[in-house]
Amino acid sequence: MNTIPAPIRLATTIALAFALAGCDRRSDQPSPGDDHEHGAGPAAASTTPTNRVDIPAAVRQNLGITFVKVEPRNVAQTLRVPGRFELLPTARREYRTPLAGRVDLLVTQYQKVERGTPLYRVDAAGWQDLHEQIAATRALADSMGPRRDAHRQHEQSLAEKVALWQDRLKQLDALQSAGGGSAAQFTEARAALNATQAELADVMEKDAELQAQQTQAEAQLRSLVSRRDLLLNDTHCGEAPDGPGSARGYTVCSVAPGVVEAIGITPGGLAQENGHILTLLQPDRIRFRARALQSDLGRLRDGLPARIAPPQGGSTPLQDTMSGVLFIGPAADADERTIDLIVTPDSLSPWARSGVVAHLEITLADGGEALAIPLSAVVRDGATPYIFRRDPANPDKAIRVEADLGLSDGRWVVIRSGVREGDEIVLGGNYPLMLATSAAAPRGGHFHPDGTFHEGEH
Repeated sequence: MNTIPAPIRLATTIALAFALAGCDRRSDQPSPGDDHEHGAGPAAASTTPTNRVDIPAAVRQNLGITFVKVEPRNVAQTLRVPGRFELLPTARREYRTPLAGRVDLLVTQYQKVERGTPLYRVDAAGWQDLHEQIAATRALADSMGPRRDAHRQHEQSLAEKVALWQDRLKQLDALQSAGGGSAAQFTEARAALNATQAELADVMEKDAELQAQQTQAEAQLRSLVSRRDLLLNDTHCGEAPDGPGSARGYTVCSVAPGVVEAIGITPGGLAQENGHILTLLQPDRIRFRARALQSDLGRLRDGLPARIAPPQGGSTPLQDTMSGVLFIGPAADADERTIDLIVTPDSLSPWARSGVVAHLEITLADGGEALAIPLSAVVRDGATPYIFRRDPANPDKAIRVEADLGLSDGRWVVIRSGVREGDEIVLGGNYPLMLATSAAAPRGGHFHPDGTFHEGEH
């Protein structure tokens, strides 16, 4: 039965992480920069705590040690509220087919596409009918020119004939006035003139009909061509209207880069007119929406600078933030007593995606900045707060420093002394370091790699 007390087992287990770094040092080779000199015998080494601890690469990996830099922040005038990223209303684009037909998909779901990437091809009977109508209407419009030319020549011939008969009548009338001529000849000429004028009127009426038909055919041709060109423009592929295969179907390409979010038809399926084919999503078109209490409205206004900070406790560094400008929602929630706060980031970090939760940090007023660190970087030994500052002269050592803390906003805390801007502070793995360096924790000995335990230190 194991009779070793639990606190001793915890301390000795933590000490194992440091054994590889500490067991190969001889007692006559003290660690550079220690605050206490090593004594000549094992008693001095085993009873005197040190404020420095070795953190070589193996220890940092085993304990999951991470660092955060000291930075100036306006902690006293910062309001932090939780929220999440959401897609902009323009982030999605639906692709529909205006003609019923068979659809061949050229992409798969969640596939990334660029602008101009072919998405699907439509083989539609209506598309072929449209081309046949264009061809027939163009042939009709082209045939109207020669027909009107023939009618104009006939019209000119009849006009000349009318002029001749009019001259003949004038001559016969002059002969009759002089006492000559024949009444029968005059009557015959009058009848011929009337018949020619009637024929000329029929030709002119027919020419007007042909002109109306030509105008109608040309207008119909323009309408059909415009419809075809509009359909081709909506494909965004730059396909020539009379290119190979254009009469059988058309290919639709993407308007902008994105990801295929949803597909509304099976490959080779029949789509109805205006049927939904697929939806493209632009995942980078997002904004951040948070909810603040209505009681904070007196401190908020549009245009305040804001930062979006990643969630605490994850693998994303706390300092990987995004900046933007605050916009207060136009309406509040009367039941929840909240108001929406919206920020569109100036630039996106890789971790920013729709649905990811984070915190919105709003600078309420201009104030003096102070050096600050994350509150989670502070550990307590009893009632005393401590931090572990990475030794600037030796990155494989951490220095235990009593934290001189100031104001806190719940996530960041002002540190008033003992550090400089840019210093690295242990964030992840700081609690094991505190146990290993605490004077109150049992310091009974150390483990060797072979599993044997020895009292004291080498």
